[in-house]
Amino acid sequence: MELTIYTDGASRNNPGESGAGVYILQDGEPFEQIARYLGTTTNNVAEYTAAIIGLEHAVKAGARRVSLFADSELMVKQINGQYKVKSEGLKPLHAKARELIARIGSVAVQYIPREQNKEADALANKAIDERIVK
Repeated sequence: MELTIYTDGASRNNPGESGAGVYILQDGEPFEQIARYLGTTTNNVAEYTAAIIGLEHAVKAGARRVSLFADSELMVKQINGQYKVKSEGLKPLHAKARELIARIGSVAVQYIPREQNKEADALANKAIDERIVK
């Protein structure tokens, strides 16, 4: 099974009220939408949390190939090994993302501009607005 996952984290005031949005397509068709309120955290933590949520769902679904798209250039470059993870707060999240990627096998993590990530962005903001904690 192949999944395409769009993720976004949002933080108001950074750090501030935060949310994660995950929009998942299976074979090009909408598969799942996740909006999760994260409480008070930073934008970078929210971005990583959204990616982890998406990767966890891919593992549970038994996906063997995943394309993960995010508009956080920092996170994408850290996961792909182009940037070092200097923030102590991000190191465990980076390790968790890498562990999930290893469990899936074939994962491409790519940066996209914010305007190409509208669904995940809307879900992250919805999570904050409605305080969705599921």
